[in-house]
Amino acid sequence: MTNQTEIQRLHRLIVLGRWLVVGLLWVTVAPLSLRGLQPEIVLWFDHFTWTAVRYGLAHHRWSTFGLSLCLGLTTAVLVWQSRNILLGFPSKYQTRLEQQVRQIRHQGSSHPLWKWVINSPSENSSTNSLK
Repeated sequence: MTNQTEIQRLHRLIVLGRWLVVGLLWVTVAPLSLRGLQPEIVLWFDHFTWTAVRYGLAHHRWSTFGLSLCLGLTTAVLVWQSRNILLGFPSKYQTRLEQQVRQIRHQGSSHPLWKWVINSPSENSSTNSLK
């Protein structure tokens, strides 16, 4: 019922969205977290021990939470994308993509993703160049 290229386009948009969220976290949360750990980082450069790292992270919980969030989401997206590349889409995910494409088609051009999933801009530019 749904076109496989449309499903692939939707998947690419989902991947792009996930990497944009991860990138935004690294650009916003990570520098703030590192700024909070700055005194500890100076200590680590002078006298590095795992006890100093553990103490620094334990006593700067918001900074630790911010860095953990960045690392955790980056790892999660890497594992998710690697699984999809190596093993293919799980059946539940494939079904959900098909349902989303059907929903986009049903709603028509008023859907925010219509332009990128159904009526791809790259398709339009290639057909316009042939005219």
